Amino acid sequence: MTLNSLSREGPDAWTDTRLLYALEEVVETELNRHLKVAKDWMPHEYVPWSDGRNFDGPLDGEPWAPEQSKVSDVGRIALVVNLLTEDNLPSYHHEIASLFGRDGAWGTWVHRWTAEEGRHGIVMRDYLLTSRAVDPVQLEQFRMAHMTEGFESDNRHSVLHSIAYVAFQELATRISHRNTGHQAGDPVCEQMLTRIATDENLHMVFYRNLLAKAFELAPDQTMAAVRDVVVNFRMPGHGMPGFERAAAQMAIGGIYNLRVHHDDVLQPVLRFLKVLEISGLGPEGLKAQEELGLYMGGLQDQASKFDERREALLARRAARKASA
Repeated sequence: MTLNSLSREGPDAWTDTRLLYALEEVVETELNRHLKVAKDWMPHEYVPWSDGRNFDGPLDGEPWAPEQSKVSDVGRIALVVNLLTEDNLPSYHHEIASLFGRDGAWGTWVHRWTAEEGRHGIVMRDYLLTSRAVDPVQLEQFRMAHMTEGFESDNRHSVLHSIAYVAFQELATRISHRNTGHQAGDPVCEQMLTRIATDENLHMVFYRNLLAKAFELAPDQTMAAVRDVVVNFRMPGHGMPGFERAAAQMAIGGIYNLRVHHDDVLQPVLRFLKVLEISGLGPEGLKAQEELGLYMGGLQDQASKFDERREALLARRAARKASA
């Protein structure tokens, strides 16, 4: 059975099994492209080991204190959120391996992606502990709570929903790491997070290109999946302890908020794929496309209102600081 013969069977033929089969060739092409452009790097090279010293406990070292941290307050909050997100890698691997499979090009990609993501958690934890950027006791308590809770994707409805989600989520993660580095106030931290963000961008490109092929094969179903994902988007770390408060502080700090989400995450993917310009859709696809367009317009309005509130808040903070 060829891709063309599958395509002629119509949108009702696109079950998950058939879609995985149809996309296998594209996965192999994208995997080979990824392996050519991805650069191996060593996590230990991005950690300031000479800054390390023993903590209190069995080794009778120095307890952690906030003033030991070189990073800004918002940088410290974002670093904890970002690392806790990376810590749930076993659950993410289980999700995509169960959905995409462990054989052929899909399986090779699943394992390669997992190995690359593993580096991110390794280097971030080593940096945070060696540089005393965050409270190590709280970090471990949060890790245990978050991993014990587990993770279940919001987008298990179909292969298309999963591909659409990761196309946006990998870019969101890249932006979060990049902006955290900019706001952290430590050049070593920024260098490390820039290296991680480069990986996340390559992962985004992989899934974005898969999504482009899915639009060719099953445009109506793919449009519906993209609409569902965009309208209901949540980052995978939403269940971690204190996430809502941390997310609010990161939003005010400019690391990740409605404006960033609209301008730097959703719009680039939608524009690249020309999602709102696709023609020849059936009734369901057209409905999904129209709803997506309306949602993006509403999100733009929400982002503008958020910008105004944020600027007013920052102005009040600056005034209080000046008068203190």
